[in-house]
This record gives sequence, structure tokens and C-alpha cells, in this order.
Amino acid sequence: IASDGQVVVKFGNILAKHCLDQRCSMELLRAAEHTQSISSQLGIVARVKAVTGESKASSELLVSNVQNLLRAVQHVLRAAEAACVKGLGQPSADPEEEEVAAFCQQWRKNLTQHRAKEALNSDRDELGLRKTRGAKAEPTLMSLVQEQPPRTRNIPKRPNPRKGHTVMDKHL
Repeated sequence: IASDGQVVVKFGNILAKHCLDQRCSMELLRAAEHTQSISSQLGIVARVKAVTGESKASSELLVSNVQNLLRAVQHVLRAAEAACVKGLGQPSADPEEEEVAAFCQQWRKNLTQHRAKEALNSDRDELGLRKTRGAKAEPTLMSLVQEQPPRTRNIPKRPNPRKGHTVMDKHL
């Protein structure tokens, strides 16, 4: 889980580098830095727990750190959504940057299609407000990540967290 947090950090840093909006870029960098910190802390706690064995306090600390990491990852993804909406510059020839850009373009395309459908099938009340009952939620980066099938290319049978994987090689 901690190494997957590092993958999200790398994703956030790549997006922040290409974000056209300075405020969104800074927010994304802050969220990625926070996630980096929590992910590193989780890795340390997990290694200590592996050495010290089973104890209720260490298990609670481990669970707490995992929950903090999940919240931090959600923050990165929300900041990434804002960055994608504001606009991204052209990625360099780096395959990881191209992969991140393609992933974000797919999400933005899904969001645009969803909003177009909502506009055509307007479920509005007499005041012009959108009815909440029966309305389908807008797609999020988190939902797109969850829909991704696990990738098997370029992933060793026993991944070494010290070796670099491409940002989207792991199923988040």
C-alpha cells in the first residue's frame, strides 16, 4: 500500500509539472508532498510491525496510517481533477508523462460526455435546479482508477518497491 502511495505521488508530480494553472499546480504539489510523507511513514510503521510482531497498538497505528494515506490519495486525485479541468500542457516524450496525459484526457472526455448527457436529459425542477433523485454522479478520477484492469506488462512477479514502476502500471 505504501509503494502504491508513491505511485500516486509520482502521478501528482507529473500533473503538477504540466498544469497550466499555477494555483492548481501548487495545490497538487502540496497534496503529493503530504501523500509522500504519509506513504513513507506507513512504510516505516509496516517494517517495524513486521519485526516486532503482533500487538494491538502497532496494528491500530498501521490501520490509522493506511486510512490517512487513503485520505491523502483522495486529496491528490481531487487536486488532479481540478488541474485537468484547468488544462494541461503538452507532455514531453517521456512514456510515463504521455501515459498520465492519456489517462487524464480519458477522464476529461468522460466528464465532458457526462455533462453533455446531463444537459440533454435535463432533470430540472421548476426553478431550474437539478433534481438530485435519480441523477447520475459525475465521473471522477478515482472511479476511472477503480475501473482500470490490473496491468500485467512490465510488472515483475514480486515487485520490488525500490525499483521504479511506471505511474499507471499498478492498479490503484
